[in-house]
Order: sequence, then C-alpha cells, then structure tokens
Amino acid sequence: MVSRSYSNLLDLTSGDSPTFGRGGRKLSRVATVAGVLSELDDESRSNASDAPSSVTQERMIIVGNQLPLRAHRRNDGEEGWNFSWDEDSLLLQLKDGLGEDVEVLYVGSLKEEIDPSQQDDVAQTLLETFKCVPAFIPPELFSKFYHGFCKQHLWPLFHYMLPLSPDLGGRFDRSLWQAYVSVNKIFADKVMEVINPDDDFVWVHDYHLMVLPTFLRKRFNRVKLGFFLHSPFPSSEIYRTLPVRDEILRALLNSDLIGFHTFDYARHFLSCCSRMLGISYQSKRGYIGLEYYGRTVSIKILPVGIHMVQLQSVLDLPETETRVAELRDKFHGQTVLLGVDDMDIFKGISLKLLAFELLLSQHPDQRGKLVLVQIANPARGRGKDVQEVQAETYATVKRINQKFGRTGYEPVILVDKPLQFYERIAYYAVAECCLVTAVRDGMNLIPYEYVICRQGTEKLDATLGLNPTAPKKSMLVVSEFIGCSPSLSGAIRVNPWNIDAVSEAMDSALIVSEAEKQMRHEKHYKYVCTHDVAYWAQSFLQDLERACRDHVRRRCWGIGFGLGFRVVALDPSFRKLSVEHIVSAYKRTKHRAILLDYDGTMTVRNSISKGPNAEVISILNNLCRDPKNIVFIVSGKDTKTLTQWFSSCETLGLAAEHGYFVRPNHDAKWETCVAVVDFYWKQIAEPVMSLYTETTDGSFIDSKESTLVWNYQYADPDFGSCQAKELLDHLESVLANEPVTVKSGQNIVEVKPQGVNKGLVAERLLETMQKKGTVPDFVLCIGDDRSDEDMFEVIMSAVASASLSPIAEVFACTVGQKPSKAKYYLEDTTEILRMLQGLASASEHSAKHVSISPQRVIIDQE
Repeated sequence: MVSRSYSNLLDLTSGDSPTFGRGGRKLSRVATVAGVLSELDDESRSNASDAPSSVTQERMIIVGNQLPLRAHRRNDGEEGWNFSWDEDSLLLQLKDGLGEDVEVLYVGSLKEEIDPSQQDDVAQTLLETFKCVPAFIPPELFSKFYHGFCKQHLWPLFHYMLPLSPDLGGRFDRSLWQAYVSVNKIFADKVMEVINPDDDFVWVHDYHLMVLPTFLRKRFNRVKLGFFLHSPFPSSEIYRTLPVRDEILRALLNSDLIGFHTFDYARHFLSCCSRMLGISYQSKRGYIGLEYYGRTVSIKILPVGIHMVQLQSVLDLPETETRVAELRDKFHGQTVLLGVDDMDIFKGISLKLLAFELLLSQHPDQRGKLVLVQIANPARGRGKDVQEVQAETYATVKRINQKFGRTGYEPVILVDKPLQFYERIAYYAVAECCLVTAVRDGMNLIPYEYVICRQGTEKLDATLGLNPTAPKKSMLVVSEFIGCSPSLSGAIRVNPWNIDAVSEAMDSALIVSEAEKQMRHEKHYKYVCTHDVAYWAQSFLQDLERACRDHVRRRCWGIGFGLGFRVVALDPSFRKLSVEHIVSAYKRTKHRAILLDYDGTMTVRNSISKGPNAEVISILNNLCRDPKNIVFIVSGKDTKTLTQWFSSCETLGLAAEHGYFVRPNHDAKWETCVAVVDFYWKQIAEPVMSLYTETTDGSFIDSKESTLVWNYQYADPDFGSCQAKELLDHLESVLANEPVTVKSGQNIVEVKPQGVNKGLVAERLLETMQKKGTVPDFVLCIGDDRSDEDMFEVIMSAVASASLSPIAEVFACTVGQKPSKAKYYLEDTTEILRMLQGLASASEHSAKHVSISPQRVIIDQE
C-alpha cells in the first residue's frame, strides 16, 4: 500500500503520485503503536510520531536494497519458494556486533521476481520465519531504479566518471530519478509498517536509498536513524554536476548519523554540504557534527571489516583443503600472484594485466616461474561499458599468453566463471601476493580476506607443507584509491594508472625479505582480526545511540516541501512570536525598551542594498514618536555608516561596533561604553591579517575604530574556512597578553577590546531607565546571529533582578528557527517588519486618543 502522507514529495518529482498493484492483506505489525498505520492526513500523521510507546526492548531495523536471503523455487512439483539466509550478505553478518539483546528486523527487496498472487504469502512467511519485510518492486520500476538511476547515474558519478558523452553513463534522465524516489518511498512504507518510532533504531545502507531518510523523518520527526555509505563519496567538483545534488544532500542530513569508510569520503561530503548548502561542520572531543536546523547530524568514519567466524569455518571445510591441494600441485614450482575483482570499468583489471605484461618483458627470468591468476566475478551492472571491459580483458590475456606462454606454462589464468567461496579461499591460501588495483572502490575486503587466509589453519599448513609454528607471511599491492588502503599500512600502495609503478610494486613484493613479509603480515592480521564486521556494527550502533540521546527532550516539527523537508529541533520553551500576543502586551505597558539588530534583522543579510529602505525608516520613526518607547539599533557597523543611514530618525538610539560606541539620539555625541586607553594591539594584528588576505583570494580587512575584522565571505568556502582557523590560532598566539578578544563568526575573524559586546548596550539601557525611575515593564530584543546572544542573555537574566518591573513582559526574539538563548523566533525579516509595524500602529492608535507630553531617557555618561 502506498501511504498518502508522502504524495506531495512524489508530486514534486514526477507530477503524479504513482500507484503500485500490491493489494491484499497487510503484514501484521511487530511491537508497534496501535493506530499509527491508519490513513491520516499529513498533519495528523506527523503528530502521531509523538505517541508514547509501551515497548522498551531495543530493536534495530536494517534497511538495504536487497534482503540477506537466497530464494529458490520449490522442486517438489508445487508452486512456491524456499528461502535461506545468504551467509555472504554484509547485512546478515553485521548482526553479530549488535548483541543478543537487540532484535533485528530486515527491510529490503528480493533478487527474484515474485508473482503478485504469491507476494502476501511470501511476505508473511519471511516476517514470521526470518523477521524480514520484503519490498516488492514492479519489474519495470525496479529496472529504472537500479539499472537506470543507481547504475547509470549514481554509481559512475560516485566513482568519478562524469557523463561527458552519451556513451559515458548517459545524460541525466528525470524519469529515472522519479523511479528512484518512488522506490525509496516503497521502502519507507515498509519500514513504517513495522517500526516502533519511539524505541527502534533504523540503519539504512548504501547509495540505493539515499532519499529514504527524508520519508522516514517526515513521518516520524524523532526517528533514530543512521545511514552508511558503502561506496566512495566524490569530491565537490564531481558531485556538484548532479542535477539533484541538493535533494540528496538534504535527504542524507535527515539522518542522525552518517557513516563513511574513510576520512576522504567524509571530507568530500562535508565539503559539499559547505559549498552547496552553506552548512559547516564542527569537531568536538573527537566527534564531527553538522548543525542542521537545531539537530546535530554526526559523522562516523570507520571502514567495515570481514566476518571472521564465517571465514574461519570455510577455511576448515574439507572441500577447501582438497582444493588447496589441487592448486598446490597445479602451481608447483611457480609463484602465484592473485587478483580478485568484479568485471567492471573501475576495478582496473586491464591496468593490472598491462603491468604484469611489463614485468615479464623487463624480467625474462620470471617467465615460466610467475603466474597471475585473475578471478573475474560477474559484473553487477550491465551495459556497453561492461562489454568493453570484458573484450579488453580477454584480448589482453590472450596477447600475454601468446607472447610469453609455452607448453606447460600459461602466464595469465583468467577465471571468469562464478566460484564457490571455498574455491576463492583456496586461491588466497596459495598466492604469494594479492593485487588490488582498482581505480576507484568504496572499500574492497579482498585484502582482508587474503590476510586471514594466509594465516591459515593447521590442516592447510600441513597440506601446503608449512611449519605450523613458523610465522606466516603475505604481501599486498593495493591501489591508493580504494577504501581499505589507509588501514593497510604494510601494503605496497600504488597509483593503478601508473603501469610502470604497478609493475615495480609486483617485483618488489616478490623480492622482499622473508622477515619483512612476516612483519607486514603480522601487522595486517592484528588489524583485520580486531576490526571485523562485528566491531564495525557495534561501534556504529554506539555512536547512533549517542547521536539520538537528546531526541526525547527536544521539541521537533517539520518544515519544507518535497525532498527539501527537514525537521527543526529546539528547546521545548522556544516558540514563534505571536503578533497578537506582543501587541496586546505592548498596549498594556508604559515603559518600553526596544533593542534591534540591523543586518539580518531589519534588512536581509548580504543584500545588494545595505542601507535601510523607506519602510524601515517609517516604522522606526513611528516607534520613536511614542513617548513610552526607547528604541535602539544595535549594530556592528561603524559610527559614520549608522549616522548617515539613520540621519532622519532624530530620537532613535544607535549603538555602533557591537556596543563600543553609543549615541542616545541624533543630537547627542557618540560615547564609548568601555574605556580603552590604547589600540596599539592593532599594529600587531593588522600585519597578520594582511598576510592571510594576500594568500586568500576574495578576503579583505574591515578596519573600524575599535575592531579589526578579517572577512572571507567572497573567498572559496573551504579554503576560507581553513584559513580562518589558522588565522584564529595565529592571532590568539600573538595577542595572548593583550586586552583583546579574538572571535570567529559568520565568514569573519574579529579582534576587539575585551568586554565589548552588544550585551553592554542592554545593560546600560536598563540601568539608566531604572535610575530615571522608569523601570521597564516591556522589553523587546531582536537579533539574528551569535553577537546578539549577549543581548538575549542580559535581558533574560534581568527578569530575576530589580532592573525590570515584576510584571515586565520580556520578548527575546531570534530570526529563524535555530538554537538560541531567545525564547521566541520569527521566520525572516518580512515577519519582523510586519510585527514592528503592528507595534507602530498600536502607538499611532494610542496617540490619537491620549495626549501625552513627549519625554526621552538619555543614557548617563560614566
């Protein structure tokens, strides 16, 4: 059944909500909340996620493109299917690391096509017997989803292949993207059928399901959701070519934890978030996180491992021992190099063959002694590129064998038929060196398997004539472009595109001393044993639990449409400022203090026109005319700029350079809030800033009377951010003994005298009004960035002091829904001006009925 609650997302991607013929009875729910599956409207369904749960058992729902099952048609003459676990599936293997007390449910599709008439029975059987929930995808839709969008667009792009021509991946096809979204929607529906949103964890796997987090987060705002990408994540220069780049990034950010195999992949993802969404990351106590609308999205970097128990059990099989003996006899007197790769364009099989050909050409003495066994697994995709790789591989193997082969000696043995796992294990055991020269690969566990197999067993040692007590040995030549490369410090790393270097690496692996081979093997063996798939899964679950720890106490609601949907998570007391509420409080009060930030509050930040427009001036003048009001603009701008912009506002108070300068009205002189004897520190800071300005294109120095600001808003985001961190450290070092504060802000690094902040203006205003006997009974403070938090803190703390009336109405309001010390928010500048216009109108209405002689309060000079 396709839930109606997501039809709006599908409308945006395809124009129509797709229908799928999957009638019949539903799956029975497993430990879920009664009534959640009822057909509610969007708003009601969203609210249902807050329903309390009576189930406390920890459970993990693992979602992957395919279920970890093997399916076979019944051979007893009756219709139906027999199912068994697929022991080679990573999704099944990771269960070992989750603990016996964690119940595991699987959601995914089946490799085999199930007749619609059998789907209900199969689904019920799989749920009851294997705790698997199958997602039945119509064949035509699945083809567009998997062979179309996944394999023609995402997979090549994530492996750094751009669709520069129709032959290279093909042009972007919007219908394939629609199919991708539709299939992700089907998977989401299946998760919803079994999830208990308050207790269950959901772990989504790989690039096939990258928009699934948005569907789940929309339905359950507090869902505990992790995602792990098993493929590479490309650099921003590559990824930004994808037409749906923002949709996929925002969908991934609806996860609580996003996992990658290597720091490179994570770094590329973070760079894309910064460049395309303007979201920067922070590292705290070893954890990397992205602040996304009040939610912290954690980043996990840990490569997956192998399943040690399964591998050891296959090593102990009699079939393995027999096959090892056969290979021992077959390659007697020869040295075996081994390659195990899928037959696709990114595995670099042809490059490996060319390097081997060069090795035999340069070392004639190795002819007849050296054999390359290349196991070529069937390609997972299909298309012209696979056919070209096969043709090139066969042609290269044939040429090498004709050139260097002779009777009884075949230099390259190509195994292109599917092998049983034990057969592959046997090849590992007899190979002196394993070659993995993929030009791009997400992880690749072949080297790990090879290391464990070279450790062997007592039976295999006896078969190979090895001393069981002697140290084992192995050699690895691995591409620097695969995910496992960083963790294999003892391997010979190569650039697979450099044929000469790969050939030299092969030769080096053969002539390395026995002691060094043993040392490298021991180092790899210890790592692989301790970082197996169970360790990986356990570590991911621990980090997911940590990332979801604050879900219960956060107030969540969804905003946005389609795949731009996201959840805002904020403090329970944080709410939108009601215009009616504040206007009502405004009318009841007599002594009002109004503090307004300028950039980002009264005008849109980074707009072309920096100065206030006629509407802003009109609103400010109307507020200032009310004798009950004291209105201040508190800005980071300099005195000259503010004087020029607000020259027509005669009774408006101004605070410049974040509160260092204050002017109560147009006729008063500018005065300082903090006494600064000397600004000699500028002579130290400015040369340092100039150095970074020269080396950072697009940056500039904004020198004010009290502060120095290094601005990099027009620089490259990544480089600018990197330079800002270096500059911050540099300035903190050289100014350590100076009476200044060095801070970083939005695209800036700022140096200013100690104690200068916008909170000073709020303090002085409240103190002055108190001394004049007009204790404020109404305080409004609005701002949009970190510098305004000081004002919020002052006025919120003043509630408990004598600075305000006991019945004072206090409104600390930030711009946008984000974490803040303010208790209220308004969405944008438009809403702020509308609210201020409401206050101004109330003042005008009051002035028509009551005649009050004007009075002003001037801030005392100290």
